[in-house]
Amino acid sequence: MPDEHGDQHDERLRRWRLALGGASGGEGTGYGLTGTDVSIDAALGALYDSGDGTGSQRGAGLGASAPRVARWLGDIRQYFPSTVVQVMQADAIERLDLTRLLLEPEMLDAVEPDVHLVGTLLSLNRVMPDKSKRAARKVVAKVVAELERRIAQPTRTALAGALNRAARVNRPRHHDIDWNRTIRANLKHYQAEYGTVVPERLVGYGRRAQSVQRDVVLCVDQSGSMAASVVYSGVFAAVLASMRSLKTSLIVFDTAVVDLTDQLADPVDVLFGTQLGGGTDINRAIAYGQQLITRPRDTIFVLISDLYEGGVREEMLRRVAAMTAAGVQVITLLALSDEGAPDYDHENAAALAALGVPAFACTPDVFPDLMAAAIERRDLRAVIEKAKT
Repeated sequence: MPDEHGDQHDERLRRWRLALGGASGGEGTGYGLTGTDVSIDAALGALYDSGDGTGSQRGAGLGASAPRVARWLGDIRQYFPSTVVQVMQADAIERLDLTRLLLEPEMLDAVEPDVHLVGTLLSLNRVMPDKSKRAARKVVAKVVAELERRIAQPTRTALAGALNRAARVNRPRHHDIDWNRTIRANLKHYQAEYGTVVPERLVGYGRRAQSVQRDVVLCVDQSGSMAASVVYSGVFAAVLASMRSLKTSLIVFDTAVVDLTDQLADPVDVLFGTQLGGGTDINRAIAYGQQLITRPRDTIFVLISDLYEGGVREEMLRRVAAMTAAGVQVITLLALSDEGAPDYDHENAAALAALGVPAFACTPDVFPDLMAAAIERRDLRAVIEKAKT
């Protein structure tokens, strides 16, 4: 009969042996690798073994040969799940300075695409030769397709419901009253002694003639630290632009401002229209965004930035104050990514909060709820709390 405890003990030794490596003392576990484990250990060692025999832990040892790295990328995709592959790829790029190798098409064919890899590729956009750019575009297109599958339908569903509710008239004329919805909305005001409902709020039918009910301006910081946010923002902007009841604009900025609204039909084109890296001039970007606002009370202005301002801070705050005073709903996201709150300018965040514009990080899964609340002009505090959890 198999010894269950013995099997568990062997598995723990196996895992320690793979984690420690051979040259750095892994043999001290007394566990010998066999079969596929030998190849797995070689793949780990190529990235994490220094080969100097000093031994307390694994250290970077993968060479900078493009063919060798491409083979290694294929190996790790064979032996590890995609989440682990993405971590190892990120380690290789950071620890071994392999960024320049991503310009090689054979490398791009071998990598496991993810949001962070797309951010790295976009940062190299300006120095990519055409051959590499074609390969990079395939990588970006694959990630965009996966993101769209994840976020498009929940976003459209949440926003369509919000637009429908926002379109209903709360002070309708008699012939515009939706009596079924009005009764349901006022059941708590039922008067038993009179056997009737006394409506405090009348609900009307939707504004059928109004084809565009909200304008959305996304203003996205494309400095290097905002890479993942740029990727998600580009995909979300394309989804929002596909909804006829929204008029969506997308501008990205560093020290200059680029309007990508006319490219929103293709989110891959949007992302390749960005230029990650460089400085930051939030004031200039907001100034451009203000020019796009024609219906302040029906406009949602979303600033996505870590708020490190390289422009005129006082003028930036005056512009935000002017927008809110005119009725624009201004939202500041420190990040739109899965990583949570990044390093950000706390002083500027506090100054915006004093203007009634709280700054917070938002995950892609919460963003549809945030936009739905903004469309209905509901209190955003519940969504902000959800974003913090």
